Amino acid sequence: MQASAPCMWMRGGTSKGGFFLARDLPADAAARDAFLLRVMGSPDPRQIDGMGGADPLTSKAAVVQKSAREGVDVDYLFLQVFVDQAIVSDAQNCGNILAGVGPFAIERGLVEATGDETRVTIFMENTGQIAIATVMTPGGAVTYEGNTRIDGVPGSHAPIPLEFRDTAGSSCGALLPSGNAVDMVNGVPVTLIDNGMPCVVMKAADVGITGYEDREWLDANAELKVTIEAIRLAVGARMNLGDVREKSVPKMMLVAPPKSRGAICVRSFIPHRAHATIGVLGAVSVATACLVPGSPAAEVAVIPPGPRKMLSVEHPTGELGCVLEVNDAGEVVSAALLRTARKLMDGIVFA
Repeated sequence: MQASAPCMWMRGGTSKGGFFLARDLPADAAARDAFLLRVMGSPDPRQIDGMGGADPLTSKAAVVQKSAREGVDVDYLFLQVFVDQAIVSDAQNCGNILAGVGPFAIERGLVEATGDETRVTIFMENTGQIAIATVMTPGGAVTYEGNTRIDGVPGSHAPIPLEFRDTAGSSCGALLPSGNAVDMVNGVPVTLIDNGMPCVVMKAADVGITGYEDREWLDANAELKVTIEAIRLAVGARMNLGDVREKSVPKMMLVAPPKSRGAICVRSFIPHRAHATIGVLGAVSVATACLVPGSPAAEVAVIPPGPRKMLSVEHPTGELGCVLEVNDAGEVVSAALLRTARKLMDGIVFA
């Protein structure tokens, strides 16, 4: 049983976790998952005997290797290590951890810096999609220092723009896997959508809240959690995800009219705990839902004109800006977001 591995601990966006080269982990998936559970200290609500931070946002792993695919620099597998269950899931992407993949690939020598900026093309193994990260590399070396601020992270850092291509239906097979803009589930109108992250989008008011509550209040509301979990379990098959009882998708998105200057306000569950912010690809899916005529999100969103839609998704600790390009038919053809990352530790982690 493997006892240790080289590892770089990084913050990516509003998450953090361990970044590994694929060759440094067991090739067998079950052995790899057992190793990661021990590294994080799961299952344990405090993860006291591991590196995890007792929160799904800080119990994540990236597995990276040089790609053999044409036009692609690296392959990236995201793994969600559950906190209080002995589960490691590859059922989703993570756009926040994705922000650290480009810098990590350069730091580990998988990609050579090309100047003051280096574009890293990343194949996301979880869904078979491609993202392009632009990493600041002045003098041919990664820098994490800069003036870019993102909500949910203190201070400022170097910008890492992320461009996503062909993400529609990446996990569910179609942007709207049920074929409908609106489905009625347990008496609640919902949109089942996947533009990089499978999500169930509903109006907060339809489940008895305003959509402006804080994370602590949401996490303490057992009745609300029962209601939205019943909806989540009911839609798994409709979203081509099967039985989702032990899966981390779909994410549950409760939307309301924007409270500030954004396009929409959201409270997300990932899927059983309220999110302190919102996941990158979850924000893309919610922003896309705003552009689906007749959807619950469209009913409460404020949409700017023109083919280039700059939609800011408000969340409990700020906003996340999405730039969506639409074609003449109103279909989203590309999405981009701005993230940051920071190297926290580089060394050997023990299981």
